[in-house]
Amino acid sequence: MFKALLPQSKQKLQHAKYFAKKMHQASASDQLQSHWHLQQWWILIAGFFLFGSVLVFAFTRPISSTKIEAEYLKEVDPQIYTLLNGEMLTPPPEVDESLISAAIVEANQLEQQYASQHSETNAPSASENLMHHNLIDTQFVDRKWDKMNPRYKQRLLMVFKIMKERYGYELVLLEGYRSPERQNLLSGNPNTTRARGYQSYHQFGLAADVAFKRNGKVVISERDPWAMRGYQLYGEVAESVGLTWGGRWKSIQDYGHTEYRMPGLRKTKEMAEQLIAEGQLTANAAS
Repeated sequence: MFKALLPQSKQKLQHAKYFAKKMHQASASDQLQSHWHLQQWWILIAGFFLFGSVLVFAFTRPISSTKIEAEYLKEVDPQIYTLLNGEMLTPPPEVDESLISAAIVEANQLEQQYASQHSETNAPSASENLMHHNLIDTQFVDRKWDKMNPRYKQRLLMVFKIMKERYGYELVLLEGYRSPERQNLLSGNPNTTRARGYQSYHQFGLAADVAFKRNGKVVISERDPWAMRGYQLYGEVAESVGLTWGGRWKSIQDYGHTEYRMPGLRKTKEMAEQLIAEGQLTANAAS
């Protein structure tokens, strides 16, 4: 069998060499008339490699999460897309947990001082704020941006940018997405929130709580005059981009809270899962 195959292999190799030689000769410009049919092969081979290169580039190039988010907003929320002028803002780094813990300790001390100075009139209010600060730092808190819906996230990031550039306040994210289980836990204290699971915009990636960063430290308490001034400015800027500010509420004033009351939103588990999935578009694309 090998003896039979060997001559055939040599013959095929010779044919291949002859064909390659003809192809090389046909590539010369002065052979256009006599070898035009072989030159078509060169065109075909070049086209094949060009098409293959396009496919390789399309399937191997890095996916731009910013572009995906921009296309999403352009389709579902042209108002904020126009407001951003096509510029997609990126979230700041996640705040160090130790800074949050230190801020809570400081906030609790300020509340206790305030309660002792106003024991007769404002002690209940101080107690409520003390409870609120204690509930900020738990193992269930999500301080990441990946579950925020782009319709809210880009508005909030614009507020971050304006507060930094216009007023010199650096903002940090205390809590974004909140699970329905944590929401039910918080609702156990009516002085903190009265919304149960899937009643708060946090479960839909459309709300967040923020604080400030000053000289490398996080500042939470509104008893700090500098922070209180920041919360007032934060509310004004947030409302200017279409967000609802918790500091305007009558029953429970939550100065660090903003939310986007999306038109036509149905507060159901299915809708929450859909909006959270939309918020994770960019995270999945980047990975």
